[in-house]
Amino acid sequence: AAQWIALLRGINVGGKNRLPMADLAELFGAAGCTEVRTYIQSGNVVFRAAPAVVEELAERVSRAIAARFTLRVPVILRSGAALEAIAAVNPFLAAGADPATLHVAFLAHTPAPTAVAALDAGRSPPDELAVRGGEVYLRLPGGVARTRFTNDYLDRALATTSTVRNWRTVLTLRDLARGGAPGGG
Repeated sequence: AAQWIALLRGINVGGKNRLPMADLAELFGAAGCTEVRTYIQSGNVVFRAAPAVVEELAERVSRAIAARFTLRVPVILRSGAALEAIAAVNPFLAAGADPATLHVAFLAHTPAPTAVAALDAGRSPPDELAVRGGEVYLRLPGGVARTRFTNDYLDRALATTSTVRNWRTVLTLRDLARGGAPGGG
């Protein structure tokens, strides 16, 4: 069974949409995942699963959360190998940006090239964005709370669902998927 990462959007943020991580881990186990581990309270799950399980997993876990907690929570999946590649090609890191200003928006679906071309790159100066496949790399010097590159904007502009993680979380999830301990570099 391959290593996978699930990224849930909008849980345990500002006291809203409470979803205990132990319960979340239990839902993934019930869906057929093994070696389930959660990282921080914002809905990051690292697990192993067979391809047949992964095929239905995002929808299945979303439905289980809706049934048990009456929350509508999108679930976005990436393989351990995909996360490795995502961490390796951050264009802003390559350009020497401060890692503390970097974030990645993980998209449920790869956007159409026309949608990517239509993004308003000047919407939120001095913030920058770069779309690579199913991810939007963000450099947010003013912080994630101030940017106008919000989930709502990205979702609407790219016709998909996004969930954002800071760069440290991306690297930690990569390390966990490698089988390491949280907190690598």
